[in-house]
Amino acid sequence: MLQQIRKLVGHMEWADARVLGALQAAPQLSVPLELFGHVLGAEQVWLARLEGRKSAIAVWPGLTLDQCASVAAESAGGYRRLAAALTEAELDAEVEYTNSAGAGFRSTRGDILLQVMMHGSYHRGQIAASVRAGGAEPAPTDYIAFARGAPAATRRQG
Repeated sequence: MLQQIRKLVGHMEWADARVLGALQAAPQLSVPLELFGHVLGAEQVWLARLEGRKSAIAVWPGLTLDQCASVAAESAGGYRRLAAALTEAELDAEVEYTNSAGAGFRSTRGDILLQVMMHGSYHRGQIAASVRAGGAEPAPTDYIAFARGAPAATRRQG
């Protein structure tokens, strides 16, 4: 599973960069920017939990485009370092944390990492729909496009 986690971390970095580019091309759109800030805030909160520290930013941080670029780079580096240092056995180790509502939980490192990756994919789909509804072109962020290095098929025009 560790190899898949490492690939998903690569996809997260790639997809976040593509979303950032699409939002930079359409800076007038506030809803997708708010959602992207949430994706990045959640990445940071979960990374802090995995590292046993308090997050410097909130789950819904309200970031500017420049701040998104900085936080995305920080997240990518943090998750790359974490994934590179993890062993397969450490994926099953539990992490204790308190969520944003104040409730305490325990989850395995593997489940947390999958949550981060799946959460980001879910919201990137919302971001793409919001960007398109705002009249701009969303960035395709499908995993298969990342894995094969070629864009996924799109709807035929006409």
